[in-house]
Amino acid sequence: MTVHSKLQPYIDAWTHSIESVNELVAPLAEGEWNRPTECPYWSVRDVVSHLIGFECELLGDPRPIHSLPSDLRHITSESARYTEVPVDIRRHHTAPEMTSELEYTIIRRSRQLRNESRQPDAEVRAIGGGEITLEEQLWARVFDVWVHEQDLRRALDRPGNLASPAAVLARDFVLRALPKLVAHDAGAKPGSAVVFDVHGPLEFMRTVRVDQEGRGTIDSAVSLGPAVTFVLDWETFMRLLCGRIKPSSVGDDRLKTEGDPDLAQAILAHIAVTD
Repeated sequence: MTVHSKLQPYIDAWTHSIESVNELVAPLAEGEWNRPTECPYWSVRDVVSHLIGFECELLGDPRPIHSLPSDLRHITSESARYTEVPVDIRRHHTAPEMTSELEYTIIRRSRQLRNESRQPDAEVRAIGGGEITLEEQLWARVFDVWVHEQDLRRALDRPGNLASPAAVLARDFVLRALPKLVAHDAGAKPGSAVVFDVHGPLEFMRTVRVDQEGRGTIDSAVSLGPAVTFVLDWETFMRLLCGRIKPSSVGDDRLKTEGDPDLAQAILAHIAVTD
């Protein structure tokens, strides 16, 4: 059997993004691996280590046995600890060690994905435990790899791929969090609507509507008289939702709000839906 046609777009997008990461870091000098990124407390090396670690986990490699240092301030939960282990264990790896392991991991994972014969709704193990569908697992990997590709690009001042296939899938992945953010977290009133008008390399408009029971939905239809409208560029949108920057640090030239100021502030207070 061959890869299910529904899964192929995820695999193609993942391949494009992870190979872009490989091209970004392959020529880096040793010192450049230590550059800080917007991913809190992580350097370029740490971001690449994270990508290697999670792809190795999906390959079925055993988890490394490693005790984290006690002075890592950002380790405040078990999930953060789980994520940090494959990162910290590589913190003293050299540039050639990093690039060779990344390249080998991509080769192995690409071979695994080419041979994938399961259905999109097949239950598979999620990273960190539990079960999700195969489609959801692949979609999550596209999101994670593309977001970290952008972390690396900003750290290395090498912008690009803001409208790539992975960017589109990453957008759709994170848009699913907006109904809960608006209706539940920010407490928008029943019957209200909030518009996100995003421009730039990936241009779109989405409206979150809150029904009379307080449940949120999202669509691409225009709303007449929304309670709040956010107008911002695509990169700022994703940096906010991924917790890379705080709303207070975004200038008026990149983020404009219209409508109910209290609701706008409540939404921005909960805008980081992932980290």
